[in-house]
Amino acid sequence: MTFSNQNGDHPPVDISNNESVVAYFSMEIAVLPSMPTYSGGLGVLAGDTLRSAADLGLSLVAVTLIHRKGYFRQHLDAAGFQTEENQPWQPEEVLTREEPRVTVMVENRSVVVRAWRFDLEGVTGHTIPIYFLDTDVEENDPRDRALTDHLYGGDGDYRLAQETILGIAGVRILNALEIAPAVYHMNEGHAALLTLPLLENQLNGRGLADATERDVDAVRQRCVFTTHTPVPAGHDRFSGEQAIRILGPDRAGVLERLGCYHDGLLNVTYIALRFSRFVNGVAMQHSKVSRQMFPDYTIDSITNGVHAITWTAPSMQALFDRSIPHWRTDNLYLRAAIDIPEVEIAAAHGEAKRVLFNTVANRTGNTFDPEIFTIGFGRRAATYKRADLLFHNPERLLSIAQEFGGLQIIYSGKAHPHDDPGKAIIRHVYEVAAKLNSDFLRIIYLENYAWELGAQLTSGVDLWLNNPQRPYEASGTSGMKAALNGVPSLSILDGWWIEGCIEGFTGWAIEDFDTEQEESASLYEKLEQKILPLYYAQPLQWQKVMRSSIALNGSFFNTNRMLRQYIRNAYYPEKAMAYSAATLESALAK
Repeated sequence: MTFSNQNGDHPPVDISNNESVVAYFSMEIAVLPSMPTYSGGLGVLAGDTLRSAADLGLSLVAVTLIHRKGYFRQHLDAAGFQTEENQPWQPEEVLTREEPRVTVMVENRSVVVRAWRFDLEGVTGHTIPIYFLDTDVEENDPRDRALTDHLYGGDGDYRLAQETILGIAGVRILNALEIAPAVYHMNEGHAALLTLPLLENQLNGRGLADATERDVDAVRQRCVFTTHTPVPAGHDRFSGEQAIRILGPDRAGVLERLGCYHDGLLNVTYIALRFSRFVNGVAMQHSKVSRQMFPDYTIDSITNGVHAITWTAPSMQALFDRSIPHWRTDNLYLRAAIDIPEVEIAAAHGEAKRVLFNTVANRTGNTFDPEIFTIGFGRRAATYKRADLLFHNPERLLSIAQEFGGLQIIYSGKAHPHDDPGKAIIRHVYEVAAKLNSDFLRIIYLENYAWELGAQLTSGVDLWLNNPQRPYEASGTSGMKAALNGVPSLSILDGWWIEGCIEGFTGWAIEDFDTEQEESASLYEKLEQKILPLYYAQPLQWQKVMRSSIALNGSFFNTNRMLRQYIRNAYYPEKAMAYSAATLESALAK
């Protein structure tokens, strides 16, 4: 994947007259490691989706916010106490400013919004334009100039104002650029307010109070919604007072009348559900959970993936280039990894492991042994992720490490600045590590988990650990990145792992129990009875598991496959059906 914009060296694709354009709206998008416009899994998934859209030549544009001060840079002291600082960056150095400006009403103030463009180029040269919305313009009130500064910053008012800019101003920016999408894809409920300007356009001058079910259905036919979390706090809700004050009484009123309030609160997920013809969860299990959460709606399933080129280590990429020539343009060819000699996979992984351990040494001064089995755990430090489940019985963990001659564990992950329980989890890992670290057991926590560290961690460890509390793992994508690099997972059967786990071939499952004590006991048992004996005593068999992880999981759990499902099932189902019918008719004629 190559990236372009660089002061307009590569002009955007001409999509103004394309009747099949998809507009992809997301509050966060991971575009480049140097651009702090994402916080974690949702933004990385969005970026990977766009990279695959560019690879596949899809007519797509993306809309997000510029987040001038980023998410945050994490600092951890010697005891694991987290502090945060801004991540300011210079959009002018990597983005191209667009001429059109639009206005949107926020708290009865007229806010001017402009856009910056980044052109994302795929492996075949196709370009996807990404538009970053920005309110830091001189005409705006100082408080409004800061509305596109912080990703997930501020209070509820700030969040609703940002979602107003993303949805309403985003649609207006596309109109000003003479881009007329056929499909609007809302990547999570943050983008749900884009349905309001679509409804206003549909009404063609009539007031919102006159909107009928027929008008709503006309908007619905153009909208697709992906929900990403079964965690209730992940579905943004706002009081009626906030909705009226920030959106205005007309917009707040029509949303209430159309059933977008729940338990007396404006719920953006219900807006997106109400106005979408296709809704999906991000794994089969997540869709089941979502249907229980929202029983009045049909919710399909398209399991997430990751962008294979982005998340495969350089050493593994070189191996694939030699052995599987077409893997970059069609990730399904990674099935052919089953024919790669095990020793070559082990060598490529060994190089990735050395890269990771060099980073560990440079960051912490700790020297890790590449011959010692290493577990990785990297994700947002939220309580349901249960980073400290591995320490439920620390004495047993130490005993296992001694029995097999060594164990190394690398943690990383940020807690949201307002998530005190999440920050406490990080401190607990530090406390346990201080007590357990010895000649046999080494535990470290690397600060400021982000793109580049995530890529090294998922490719350089020997086992990827994931043990969330069921059923709160919607999908999870870090284990998919690990699989591309021949790193098997040990995980709770939730999210994507229900689909990806073939016990003993692609990894191992932590058994489902009702208590953390029982689940931690299953974790220890898998390590002691299955995983470590295989790694230390049967290296060839271990390498076969690595190879199976690539061939079986890497070939499927990628955004190349995922986006093809969106194209077929969500974006253009009528065209897909017509194509299938024509293909069948042709086959029967022969």
